Amino acid sequence: MIHNKKVVVVMPAYNAAKTVRETYLEIPKDVVDLVILVDDASRDETVQVARELGIQTLIHPKNRGYGGNQKTCYQAALEAGADIVVMLHPDYQYTPKLIGPMAQLLESGLYDVALGSRILGGQALAGGMPFYKYVSNRFLTFVQNLLIGAKISEYHTGYRAFTRQVLETLPWQRNSDDFVFDNQMLSQIHFWGFKIGEITCPAKYFAEASSINFVRSAVYGLGCLWTALQYRLVKMKAARFAIFEPR
Repeated sequence: MIHNKKVVVVMPAYNAAKTVRETYLEIPKDVVDLVILVDDASRDETVQVARELGIQTLIHPKNRGYGGNQKTCYQAALEAGADIVVMLHPDYQYTPKLIGPMAQLLESGLYDVALGSRILGGQALAGGMPFYKYVSNRFLTFVQNLLIGAKISEYHTGYRAFTRQVLETLPWQRNSDDFVFDNQMLSQIHFWGFKIGEITCPAKYFAEASSINFVRSAVYGLGCLWTALQYRLVKMKAARFAIFEPR
């Protein structure tokens, strides 16, 4: 808890048995009040390991996708009374040591959303990010900033923190159940005028870290561009889309 603000960490998990222990043990327990893991029908021992660690664990009997997993995560965090929600991948790609600083950004009242950026520190490639993913990241971010009229360092980080107000305002339930969910949510954050703060964040790439293949990356990239175009069309009053309609 930070100044009477309840901090809840949510972990959307899929086949994370080899990394969830290391991730959880590094979470700063003096800051975080509750950790919730949502298992998306993993085929390994993710649930068993999470329960051994004492993590509150929810289970999807059928795989709902990365976006569908997050929907359960955020609903559970709100029901638990969270004031600040930090989304942390249990694959240990992002360090849990930054949960405190990210939560502090939101507790300050200066920002509504905090992003852990792999780009700000200039260490993405050194951390092992594949070169084609780095180039795609920079291209997509440039186009998205242009269409949305924003200036953030990257739209594709999986390390995010939100105030309760953000989660209670955005119609994230209408977003995709796939990977583009993240981008739709960031576009909604811009659309509703919430303030975004970024913090430099190292990221590690290794065999156990979650990643999507080239084909799915291409589909994701097209989805990101379509989302940004939808944003621009709605702002121009040239079209309407459900993800930009009030709850």
